Amino acid sequence: MAPPATRTRQWLPYTAAVTAGLVVIAGAFVFVRQREAGNDCATILQVNSSTEKAALLVDLAERYNRSDRSIEGSGCAQVHVSALNSGKATEALASGWTHTGLPQPQVWLPTSSLWTGQLRLLDEAAGRELQTPDRYPSIANSPLVIAMPQPKAELVLKRGSLGWGEILGLSGRDGWAGFGKPEWGRFTFGKDNPNLSTSGLAATIATYYAAVQRASDLTRSDLADPAVTQFVRRIEANVSHYSDDSVDLLRSLAEADLTGGAGSTDDMSAIVLQEELVDLYNTGALSPRQEGQERGRRPNVPLVAVHPKEGTFNLDHPFVVLPSADERQRAAAADFQKFLTEDAQQESFARLGFRDHERRASAELLASVGAEPTAGLNYFEPPDPQVVSAMLDGWRTLRKKANILIALDTSGSMQAMVGTRTRFQVASAAAGKGLALLNTEDRVGLWSFSSETQQRPKSPYREEVPLGGFDQKRINSKIAGLQVEGGTALYATVRAAHRELLDRYDPQRINAIVVLTDGKNEYSKDNDLARLLGEVALDPQRPVKVFCIAFDRESDFATLDRIAKASSGKAFDATDPAKIDEAFVKLVSSF
Repeated sequence: MAPPATRTRQWLPYTAAVTAGLVVIAGAFVFVRQREAGNDCATILQVNSSTEKAALLVDLAERYNRSDRSIEGSGCAQVHVSALNSGKATEALASGWTHTGLPQPQVWLPTSSLWTGQLRLLDEAAGRELQTPDRYPSIANSPLVIAMPQPKAELVLKRGSLGWGEILGLSGRDGWAGFGKPEWGRFTFGKDNPNLSTSGLAATIATYYAAVQRASDLTRSDLADPAVTQFVRRIEANVSHYSDDSVDLLRSLAEADLTGGAGSTDDMSAIVLQEELVDLYNTGALSPRQEGQERGRRPNVPLVAVHPKEGTFNLDHPFVVLPSADERQRAAAADFQKFLTEDAQQESFARLGFRDHERRASAELLASVGAEPTAGLNYFEPPDPQVVSAMLDGWRTLRKKANILIALDTSGSMQAMVGTRTRFQVASAAAGKGLALLNTEDRVGLWSFSSETQQRPKSPYREEVPLGGFDQKRINSKIAGLQVEGGTALYATVRAAHRELLDRYDPQRINAIVVLTDGKNEYSKDNDLARLLGEVALDPQRPVKVFCIAFDRESDFATLDRIAKASSGKAFDATDPAKIDEAFVKLVSSF
């Protein structure tokens, strides 16, 4: 089908960078404007980009299409750009690019060569022709850094060159007291789930390299070394909670910084992410902004990029020409790749916080994020794809464990139909799929809530499964037997669940409440939202975070978002019931 003649890119402004995760972010379709009438090009090149740089690629492709470039023997070429996160694109390429709704690409621009390696594994396992057998040139780069609020970074940097374990393993019992700042409390950090995010995966790889004290040749035997396992487990123990999207995390931090309101990430001393996002944060690109503004106000406290002494991992944004390209498209791809690495286009990448295609940082970038070591950065080599796959398999047993109390809405509105099923049936099925992703060593409890009913005459909420060792069969069985009736006692239930987790608080675990509801508070005995927000406000010494899934369009998402932000948790918008499975995957990935 021919692409439309007009460009649409409102879906993703330049500053709406998003983490390139695995499976959970839907693709977005973007086409650039055609050449003027009378200048038709015989060669059409379909390019699929990772989401964090897609809007820029749309504009650069339009710039290319307006140029007078000509390809020898082929005339001009027209470049069209679509967007899909790297993990989802990997799966789509491995399955014939079906069900994406996007045009089949001849060029793929993922966030990292880690994904080309994973696609190679999938092709090998299926006995197919390898789509990504080689190493590929970069069009931009962004090293992984440990981003810390400026006062904390300056204190750490005074100690001289420190490694991954010395920084991210700071906590123990002393925390910041070991740096002369006991009032800062314990040391915890945020990172993305490596199953969903390129930066989360890169952070996990970097931790393993630091453990073996090498910059290359990580092996499967290294992963099994008890000393390596202990090193990685010690670092994971300091995670505040995992994120499905570090950009959302930074946006919440920017909002809290500028407003001074509840919901700042006070329980996190650092965030592991790509350098590019530190620059976007510091320059106001992730701050709240007025309509028509490209960027918001710069934060009061900027982040500083700290570089561990062992080295770091680089997100190399490779330019991959796929076997689906014919001879003319390959010539067009070579010309487009050359175009992207020319100075004018590289300056556009630099304005978004990227290093250039040869890993060089602009003076403006270093002024924004902080100077790099005098000797420059030492980069880890990507491990063999099979080692990366084994690392992900093992990470589930090493990650920080969780204390999770699930509060499931059983009010009468859950009887409404969604297609051929009730809301409650859809929600129950999604919960079952999400629970399957938890670790067997997590502790999980289940409450139901609505209002007082014949089944629950004395309280609007009831403990169905006590908080304890994760027993998925028991939880699923309890959910299946729940009665759906009554109103929605949202505030009372969140308040009581929060008290319960404080009473059962475990400092060695992520402590979290998960609220799944299709409505808003309808309980006249407890209508005090302000008091609830004050009670669930994050205590950095004993953080209990509230995560909410707003299910169906009748949900009061704005209020759920306020409750989640007050506790430094997150609300997931599944007001379109078709998105509830996706929301549960994202939510469970926080633990």
